[in-house]
Amino acid sequence: MSIKVLAGNRKAFHNFEITEKFEAGIVLLGTEVKALRDAKANLSDGWVDFVNGEPIMKEVHIGHYSHGNRMNHEEKRERKLLLNKREIARLSRETEERGFTIVPLQIYFKGRYIKVEIGVARGKKLHDKRESKKKQEADRSMARAMKR
Repeated sequence: MSIKVLAGNRKAFHNFEITEKFEAGIVLLGTEVKALRDAKANLSDGWVDFVNGEPIMKEVHIGHYSHGNRMNHEEKRERKLLLNKREIARLSRETEERGFTIVPLQIYFKGRYIKVEIGVARGKKLHDKRESKKKQEADRSMARAMKR
């Protein structure tokens, strides 16, 4: 099955330490699907919350569809995520008991369906960000040296 990435969240990898990843379906309106086909999405401020035991993705911006006229969707509306019961229970337990947060990492087409990759994350402190930046630069320089 082919995967076409529509939008990514590089900021999440900088601000959070991702411990686990899940794939979820998402409930969308027709104009949202068409706007996503035009890659009009921004995940950088998004996060997932549990309302009445259901995972809801909040603050994810999906731009207006250019030919959507007055039937266009609200850009930052809350969108329900589709997961099975065990995954929902596990994720809600992680956020409530252990203090993790859940962030969307990317939106993509998987076949004809639109999926969201979400990550269970713990926030990084400033020194952790510096450390990961140093490690990334060291890896880059080693790769350059090996290439020569």
